[in-house]
Amino acid sequence: MDQTQRTTQTESNEVLYEVADHIAVITLNAPERMNTISGPMLNDLTRLLVRANEDRDVRCVILTGNGRAFCAGLDLRRERSGDGLSAASSATSLDLRNTPPTVLQAMDKPTICAMNGGAAGYGMDTALGCDIRIMAESAKLAAAFVKRGVVPESGGTWFLPRMIGWAKASELIFTGRTLSARESLEWGLANEVVPDIVLMGRAREIAREIAANAPLAVQAAKRMMRMGLNETFPDHVHHVYLQLLPLFKTQDMQEGIKAFMEKREPKFEGR
Repeated sequence: MDQTQRTTQTESNEVLYEVADHIAVITLNAPERMNTISGPMLNDLTRLLVRANEDRDVRCVILTGNGRAFCAGLDLRRERSGDGLSAASSATSLDLRNTPPTVLQAMDKPTICAMNGGAAGYGMDTALGCDIRIMAESAKLAAAFVKRGVVPESGGTWFLPRMIGWAKASELIFTGRTLSARESLEWGLANEVVPDIVLMGRAREIAREIAANAPLAVQAAKRMMRMGLNETFPDHVHHVYLQLLPLFKTQDMQEGIKAFMEKREPKFEGR
């Protein structure tokens, strides 16, 4: 899985992007304002998520932040100056099809949030939109929406009842409570909590484990999990079978069987 690292500079430089070993790392890069979302950052993040999903070399995506916060929500100062979230929309509408939470939900590539610090509001919903969350010990999830007079505007009301059940989701949303990393783990909102210094190392370790598998099968499995959220069991089994048929014809499936018979690690190419 040797691959030359590729780094992309974005126009605003508020989001960084690099690819190595079939893993794309997308980093929110406005530490001076705790990575709050501006209009340019929103556009860059959306574009880079789409890019990672379409890049055949990418098999897993890590989303993280620079500094002491993952994302402290919307940049209200820029919002007042006209360079906030509204800068990504027209005067009367916002195209929600092209915002990070919606794009994350539609991605076939597995996503890992390496939560380096606090995630509040929009940042919390973005973290919840990832498939796997690894939290640094200093990280927090702040569901502070109702404390600001708004609702979880970027997916929280959809994610939380499905993740932790109606009662716990109600408690978190209605109180606007902040959860520590350990509390997030206890509530089922984090996969792991690790010391801050090893966060990216652990996220990359999981990403490499994912990337070592047959990428077409991994992506099909994620697609089926997403579809299964809104399907009956008979419909879902039918759709899984339809996904399985083309996988039978892939070189990766043949390689998987051959490697198993030869008692060696498979080398998948995504074909």
